[in-house]
Amino acid sequence: MERNIGRFRLLLALSVAGLLFAGYLSSVRFFSDVCAFNEPCPYFLGYPACYYGFVMFFIMTAAILSHFALGAANERVLRIMLTVSGVGILFAGYFTLVELPRLFAGGISFYLLGLPTCAYGLIVYIAIFAIALAARARAASGVE
Repeated sequence: MERNIGRFRLLLALSVAGLLFAGYLSSVRFFSDVCAFNEPCPYFLGYPACYYGFVMFFIMTAAILSHFALGAANERVLRIMLTVSGVGILFAGYFTLVELPRLFAGGISFYLLGLPTCAYGLIVYIAIFAIALAARARAASGVE
């Protein structure tokens, strides 16, 4: 299990980082009625996409914290991480694709951070998915 401890810590760090970033985007949108970084604000089912990102990162953070604080089963936590990050990849991936024409038309300087904020969420979701998949494979091999 020693190798997966490092992976679980990395999953925690990435989940918290995503939660803080999505929380910032969501709070700016909620309290000021504008999108952070002067970006277009994509909507899904009538709500800003960053709200959904916040919920997904909250679920993953809660799951991984339950592992450390309550000793939740590795398999259950990894299943949650894989499922939610998989949905996050599809979600953020879609909104990133929608933003690509703006990125190509306006160049990298079009976005304050160089890329659309959804792209950063996508990167974190992919990293979480890959790390959780590696941890699950290691656990399944019995090498822990």
